[in-house]
Formats: sequence, structure tokens, C-alpha cells
Amino acid sequence: MAVIWGNTLWRIPVAVRMDGAQPTGHSTTESLDYRPMGPDEAELFDSYMKYGFRPERGPPEYDPENVRRPVGARRGLFRTGEDEPVSVCRHYWLDVSVRGQRLPGAGLTSVITPPEHRRDGHVARILVDALTEYRERGRHLSVLWPFDYGFYRAFGWDTSHEKRTYECQPSVLSAAADRVDGGTYEQVELDDLSALEPVYEADANRYSLTFERDEAWWRHRVCRAHPEEPFVYLWRRDGDPRSYVIYEFEGDYHDRTMIVREIGYTDIEGLDAALGFCHDHDSQADRVRIDTPNDPVVQDRLSAPDEVDCELHTGSMVRIVDVAETLSSLSYPDLDARISLAVTDETADWNDGTFVLDVAPDHETCRAVEDDRDPDVALDVGALAQLVVGYRSASELERSGRVRTVSSAVTDTLAELFPTTTVYLRDHF
Repeated sequence: MAVIWGNTLWRIPVAVRMDGAQPTGHSTTESLDYRPMGPDEAELFDSYMKYGFRPERGPPEYDPENVRRPVGARRGLFRTGEDEPVSVCRHYWLDVSVRGQRLPGAGLTSVITPPEHRRDGHVARILVDALTEYRERGRHLSVLWPFDYGFYRAFGWDTSHEKRTYECQPSVLSAAADRVDGGTYEQVELDDLSALEPVYEADANRYSLTFERDEAWWRHRVCRAHPEEPFVYLWRRDGDPRSYVIYEFEGDYHDRTMIVREIGYTDIEGLDAALGFCHDHDSQADRVRIDTPNDPVVQDRLSAPDEVDCELHTGSMVRIVDVAETLSSLSYPDLDARISLAVTDETADWNDGTFVLDVAPDHETCRAVEDDRDPDVALDVGALAQLVVGYRSASELERSGRVRTVSSAVTDTLAELFPTTTVYLRDHF
């Protein structure tokens, strides 16, 4: 896509797939049908899943009682008249948060093409069809956990957050344990997971891109997504749920790690109680490993943070489905602003163009325009998604060459419209 400022032609660079296929979804001329896969095709879908993600186990027999992913909508890309798809994927219909506002979203997963159908552009095609379905369903954001960031970045998804992983001996958490006086811990069974919801909601409200979890998601994705079901404990103070810990163990008696999948808390005392609970496993575990958002809160609760190993990991990816609809649905700070954005999107052609965003108190609208030869901003659709969820600031994206503005005043306006916030998608799928 080329953008003209005055007499200068500026061409926005577009990522290209490493295998040479163009991310347009039209590298083949054959007739392909994208459609739902019904219950009678569950075994076929499961065989694609196992080959795509667990080939080292060989081709095991299908066991419907041992399928741990009963939620989600299966889709396949079929040659006309054939019964076996050339590519498959799965969608989760989930509401996601953006600075405290709920937007309809879609989780994309299980994108698999069997080896006999690879290098024909089928993944590109199924991604285009998936985005088309999301748009028809009114879904504003798509999120995924990639096998390769560069691959999905070529199709318009981009990094949405980082997470911290702390690892330490349980004794390092003693300061948190010492600050807690009273309260009770109780084990939570699968049928009682609703007890965690008020804690999760309070914790999730602190971050952008968290999911609204229903009963099926709690049971089948949070607590049954891995081969071994985790332990779940809830901490109460005066009968009120204040924090929870979801965890499992790795290793054996001689070298065992307590792996904390998730901590949720309503207040800082609840966090101390959760960390103190981990401390109390010093007789069972040599190490504790905890995933957290990329903020310093957990580290600040430790008396000796230098005794903790902290790693920063790249998290999930996010994409805007429909620029005009998404920007029109967002809530903005209380200001009057009009800004034009030239957006590059090589996958979803309805996003590839110039849009005018008008923001006034209690009124936001975004519309495509046929010709705006002097746009205020030029950026790719992935950079726009990072602005929308609050992961990157306008100035950061400008310094990295992802955003170009006509003036510093425009950059400041972008920063006001899309303030940064802590983004944390804790749900893996």
C-alpha cells in the first residue's frame, strides 16, 4: 500500500511469509468451501489435531471420552465434493476487555494443514475465511497463541503482551506468608469452580484483553486443558473469597517444581495469601514457578527479589477484524478529535484503506473514505491493534517505524485516544 504526503510517496512495508506464499489467501485457483465441521466429523478433526500438535505419539485410536477440548467451533476448508478438509481451524466466541470495556472477540486455534496439502496457500485461505466469518458475526478482535510470531504477523496479527515467569525456592516467599494473619484455604472441585468467579473478575478488571469466562471455559479450558488436572485452592477472609491458586507439580520427590498456572486476587492481602500458600509447599517442592502479568506487583511483595529468577516471555497475538466497526465501538477519553488513518492490511481487504475517526463526548464514529491524500497517520493493521488494546504507545510505534504521523501534535492525539495499559491474556487455547 502506498501513501502520499504532499509530493512524497511512502510505501508501507508489508511482511511476507517465509515459505514464499503471499498472505492474501488466493495462491490457488481450485474451488474450496469453508464450512462448519459437525459432530460426526469430530474424530476426523481430532486426528488432524493429534498429527499437528502431538505427532511424536504416533496415530493413536480416537477416544471420545478422552477429548479434552469439547468447547469451540470447528471449521474446515474442503475441495468441492470431497469429505476430508485440506485445512482446519477452531474458533472460540469470547468477549474480551479493552481498558475495562467488553468487546466481542474470537479466539483462533488449531490451524492445521496435513502434510499432503501444504504449500498450496490453504492456511492463507482459511485465515481469510475465518476473518470473514468473524466480521459477519460482529466480532471486533481476534486473539491467538502462535506457533510462530512471524508467520501470523504476515497476516495482520501482532504481539499483544508479555508475561513474567518467576522461579524461586518456596522459602523466598516467606515474607508474603508472614504478612497474612488468619483466613482459611479450601480445595475447590470441578463442580464448584463458580466460587472463583468474583475473585477472577476483580483481578481481570486490572488488565486489558482478559476473557469473560463461562462455566464450560472454567471446566474444560482452565482446569482440563492439560493432561493432568490441576489442584485448585481458594482463600477466604471472613467467608469472602479473596484469592485462588491453580497449580500442578512437575518432577519427582528428588527434584519437584510447583507450577502455578494462575493466581487471582481481589486485593494485596489476597495476593500475599496466595504467595504464602505456595511458600507452605516447601516440604513438597524444591522450586515454585509462577506466571504473572508484566508488572512488578509480585516482585514488590518479596523481601529478597534478587533470589528470584525472572524471565520475560512474549505472549499472545491480537488482530482487528474490522477497523471501522472496532474503532466506532471503542470508548475514548473525554476529548474532541478528528484523525485520519491510512491502514495497511494485506489479508482483509475491507481494512486496507483510509479511515476517519471522529471522537467527541458520548459520540465516536469511524468510517472509510474513498480518497484522503493527506492522512494524519499511516500504520499497518497489527500496529493499530497494539494501539487499540493498549500494549504499545503511539510514540513507541513511531520510533520503531510502525507508525508515521504528519506532526508531533498528531502523535500526541493518538496517545490521548489510545493510552497504554497492562495487557495480560492468561488463557491458553
